[in-house]
Formats: sequence, C-alpha cells, structure tokens
Amino acid sequence: MSRSDLPLAGVRILTFENFGAGPFGSMYLADLGAEVIKVESRGQGGDATRGMGPYFLGEHDSHFFQTFNLNKRSVTFNLKSEAGRAAFHKLVARSDAVLNNLRGDQPDKLGLTYQSLAAINPRIVCAHLSAYGRHNERRAWPGYDYLMQAEAGYLHVTGEPGSPPSRMGLSIVDFMTGITTALALLAALFGAARTGKGRDVDVSLFDVALHQLSYPGTWYLNEKLVTGRAPRSAHPTATPVQLFTTADGWIFVMCMTEKFWGELMRVIDAPAIASDPRFATLAARREHREALTNALDAVFARDTTTNWLTRLQGVLPAAPVHDLAQALDNPFPAAIGMIRNTPHPLRADFKSFANPIMLDGARLPARSAPALGADNDAVLDELGYSAEEIATMRAADAI
Repeated sequence: MSRSDLPLAGVRILTFENFGAGPFGSMYLADLGAEVIKVESRGQGGDATRGMGPYFLGEHDSHFFQTFNLNKRSVTFNLKSEAGRAAFHKLVARSDAVLNNLRGDQPDKLGLTYQSLAAINPRIVCAHLSAYGRHNERRAWPGYDYLMQAEAGYLHVTGEPGSPPSRMGLSIVDFMTGITTALALLAALFGAARTGKGRDVDVSLFDVALHQLSYPGTWYLNEKLVTGRAPRSAHPTATPVQLFTTADGWIFVMCMTEKFWGELMRVIDAPAIASDPRFATLAARREHREALTNALDAVFARDTTTNWLTRLQGVLPAAPVHDLAQALDNPFPAAIGMIRNTPHPLRADFKSFANPIMLDGARLPARSAPALGADNDAVLDELGYSAEEIATMRAADAI
C-alpha cells in the first residue's frame, strides 16, 4: 500500500509537540497518510524525546523518539526570527491544521490559535492538547500523565487492596488524550471542508483522565459508590473476572456473563462448585468472591497455564499473564504483523509496532522518524524559497 492510497493523503498538519500525548496522536494521522510536519527548535534539540535515553540512535534521536514519530517530517523554523516566522506563515497558508501540546497559556503567546492564523488561512484547524486546558485558572500549569492518574483517582483503583496507591504501568492518559485529539482534529477538518471555516479544538489530559473514569465515575456521581481495589485485579462487579493461580503461574479468566460461567463449569468439571448455592448467581458470586477464588484456585492449580488455555480459549475469554518479554517474544504479534522492521539510517533492523488500524485487510506502511530538521530544504523549496534564500536563513539561524 502506497502513502498516496491512504485516506488522509493530501492533508498537511503542522505540529509543535513534545513527549508522548501530542506525538502519539499525530502519529496516527501520519500513519493514515497525512503529511505531518514537526516544527522543532534546533537550539533546544527539537522534541525533548530526541534526547531521552537510555537508548540512542546518533545525535538528536532515540528509541523513545522513534516510538512516537514514525512517518513524520521535521523542520526547524525559528519562530523568534522574522524569517522563520514568515516561513511558518507561508506553510500555514498551504496546510490544513496546526496541532500543539504546549502548556495552556502558550498557544496565544506563540500565535498558534485560530484567531492568530485565520487571516492567513481561514480554513485552518488549530488543535490544542494541554495539561488542564486553555480557559481556566490552571492554564499555565505544566502537567504529565502520572499527575493526571493521581488526581483523577486512578491510583486508588489500581493494585491490590491494602497496598500503596499505584499508577497504571503505561502512560495511558497520554495515549488516550493523543487519540482523542486526533479524532477531534479530524472532526474539525471535516467541518472546515464543509463550511470553509476552521476553528480551535481543545483537549486536555485532565479532562480525558476524568472522562475515562467511565462507569465507576457514573456510579459515584449518581449513587456515591466509591469503587476501590478488588483482589487479583478483579472486575468491580462481575465474578469471576480475575487472576487465578495455576500449577506454573497465573491465568486471567473473564466470566462476564452467565453463559461464560456455565462454560467454565463445563470445562473445569467441578460439580461441587457448580452446585454450590453461594455461586449460583452473579450477585451471589460477588458476595462470596473470596470463597469462589479459593475454590477455583484449587482447580486451576491442578494443571499448567498452557494446558488450561488449550481447553478454555475459544470457549470463554481467558489469557496467560505475560511479562513484557513473554508478551513481545510471543510469535502471535509478529505473525499478524504488529511487530515489524522499520529500517533506521543507523540501524537497519530497528523494530517498531505497526499501527493497530488496518485498511482493506492490510497494515499501514511506515518509515522511520525524521532527523532533526531533515526536511528544511525540501519544505522551503516547496514554499518557493531559492537555494540562496535558504542558505541565508540558515546563516541567520532562522532554521
């Protein structure tokens, strides 16, 4: 599949982005064919993740940076210089959107809002991904995923009862906020194509973190039910939906419905459990969760995780409990194309994850993330700058 066949081919998005949330969201757009041009600061070394270890790929590049910036381009326009700002404005005139994940008080100061850019391009969509938003008393606050997990209550619904508050192991708020921003930007682009007028789009880490509280949040808002931690990473209501011990490790079993409970009883052949009135209904099983856990542990301990999965998979939802190495050395992700080679100039065998979206049954194409300022000359040439003008801009530190 060529990039010209992708659904966002012909869409140009300029980004001012660092770390995870913004780059993760814009990478989805780049993967789907948009021309995503990172506007970076050469003096500051570009996107901060270019300098984040422990593994590097030459100067201004790292494994971390490659994780979030596949399929993009990079320019180093210095917006503090008149020539750099003029080049940026010429690029805005030929673009569809400008996305940033700066502090909430920065887009106005840097002229990245619709009000600032509409005169240059009335169809431009300006997407702002910030920690707390641009229209409240926290707009100048910096913020990161872990802080959002802390304040939104995630640390008190994660982990085992009685343990210290625990964050989720991955920066899930960053990732969800990036995807939410990408969706919002696409919706605004659809509107601009229909009306001829762009707009500002705002998404914040805090709002997304709060929104992701989902049904436990709804329960509290309406019934004041505080959902806490359940043993064995269990679901707050459905039972058994949790970890169980096997002869050689752990298995996660999910009986979300009565049908799956019946299938579990059939597969494990445990008539004493199946006939026990304490486990006859979902509500009864929830009330007697500890007793049910002990009973099922005794059954699962009779065999290995692999053997139990042979019997359970395809019958009811169940999975092995892998560490990171087991998860990624598992042949299934490679077989389905989720892990692939994305050759880098300094490492031909560099591996990356494929985008989870498939088109017509095929994975999306990928190329490695760009070197800092790799596309300066090409982009300026597209804007009509001569080689002499580009050289002058470089000498003046405008790029």
